[in-house]
This record gives sequence, C-alpha cells and structure tokens, in this order.
Amino acid sequence: MEPLLQNISDTARWVAVFRAEESERPNAIFHDPFARRLAGQRGEQIADAIGFSRKNSWSFVARTFLFDDIIKKHVAEGFDTVINLAAGLDTRPYRMDLPATLRWIEVDLPGILDYKESILAGEKPVCGLESIRLDLADKDQRLSLFRQLGKQVIKALVITEGLMIYLEAREAAELAGDLSEQTSFGRWAFDIVSPPLLAMSQKEMGPVLKEANIVFKFAPENGEAFFHPYGWKSIASYSKLKTAATLNRLPEEMMGFASMPEPEGPIRPFPWTGVCLFENMHTA
Repeated sequence: MEPLLQNISDTARWVAVFRAEESERPNAIFHDPFARRLAGQRGEQIADAIGFSRKNSWSFVARTFLFDDIIKKHVAEGFDTVINLAAGLDTRPYRMDLPATLRWIEVDLPGILDYKESILAGEKPVCGLESIRLDLADKDQRLSLFRQLGKQVIKALVITEGLMIYLEAREAAELAGDLSEQTSFGRWAFDIVSPPLLAMSQKEMGPVLKEANIVFKFAPENGEAFFHPYGWKSIASYSKLKTAATLNRLPEEMMGFASMPEPEGPIRPFPWTGVCLFENMHTA
C-alpha cells in the first residue's frame, strides 16, 4: 500500500485543504476558489491523517492571511515583481486583486507545477505569471536563476511560504546568501517556528511525514538574527498565534497563549510561529 505522502510536493495538497475550508466559510478571511480542486481527495486524506495539523489549521489560515497582506502592501509600495520560491499550489496570481503590470514568478519542481497547471487549465491569471521548473536544492541552477532574475527585475519581493522548516541550517544560510547577492531582491518574507514548537511538530506530525522522507528541521535558536550574517536585516515579524486570535480563528483553549506579551529581541519561546519580513542589506 502506497503512503499518503509520496514526496514533499504532496504537502501542498495538504495545505490547500485548509485554504479550501477557510474559503468556504460564510465569513471567510480570504477566498481561494481553486483550493478544493487542487487539494483533491488525497489532500483530504493527508489532512485527516495528520490530526495535529487539522486541530491547528488556524496556523495555516493566519499564514495565508499574513502573506496576502505583505504582498498587498509591497505592491502598493511599488514593488514590480513577486518571486515565489517553492510555490507549490499557491494561486495568488489568480485569486488576488493584483495589477496587470505586476510580474509574478513562481519556482518549484516540475511535477507540482505541471499538476497545478492541469487543474487550472482555462483559468487566467490577473497579472503576468511565469512558471519556472527548477529544483531549488540544486545550488548551481538556483544561483544561475537568481542572477538572471536579479538583472531583469527592478524591485522584487521574494516569498518562501512553508519552505524554511524543511531545510538544514546550512541550506537556509546558503539560500539567504544567494538571495541577498541580488540587490534588486529588496525584501524577503518567510515563516519560521521556535525550537520548542519544532520539537512538538516533529513529535506530532513526524511519523506520517517520515513515510515520504519528509522531515521538519529548521528553527534557529537565535531567531531572525540567524539571517543577519547572510545579508538580511529583520524589519518585522508577525505572530500567527496573535493573528489567528485577532481573526477569530484561534481555539478558545489557546487564547491564553495569544494574550502573552511578545518577548524582547529575536529569540522566540514556545509556542511562537510567525511570518518574518527582511530587507536586503546590499540594496542601494
């Protein structure tokens, strides 16, 4: 019998379930009309098998909301390009109110982008969409692409939603350095978790993910400061817990955590999980 999760790309089906469920609420915070089709039956099965994530689906809802908000603000500020690394089944170029002049570049493995395009055949993106099939783990190909795009774009926002937790610290550092080398990549947004929450996630979800050789790895002890030596300055961080509470999506039993004050400095205690925004130190 084949495992539900066959490779890391299948996690995109799993997350799409939570976007679909939020979109179908009468008071939905965002609307992704494609999420249910993209998740498919396997997505539902994966979500059901990983009970911890279904119980904490508020985290995925808050994450989607926060990335949407960051993108809207940067487009309003004049960023001409969004580069979505490990884009998976993201449909923002189809579902968000974006200017037609915006250049949206999504990068991921061929299989997941082929699948997404087959499901969305006939749908029209609202902005200029380019899909690049590339294994981001291949440093040479990745750096070649970044340098090529770095010469083409004027002011880009890079987003890596749901990617960092799967990287080794060395891989996260190399990715950060490769990105900051491109001075036109002005901002970078991604989500990270605290070390205690990483340990809990490994315990609760690890057995199902391990069948497909998927492992949660990255939660830097020094938080956002981890990225400073690689050319990135932290300018904002947004707690998914507090965001979910504000959006009325956090379970009642967790509201006590949401009322805790944010700690001073970049090191985050349990149960911190959030979206961080960085500025490229090399940008003139």
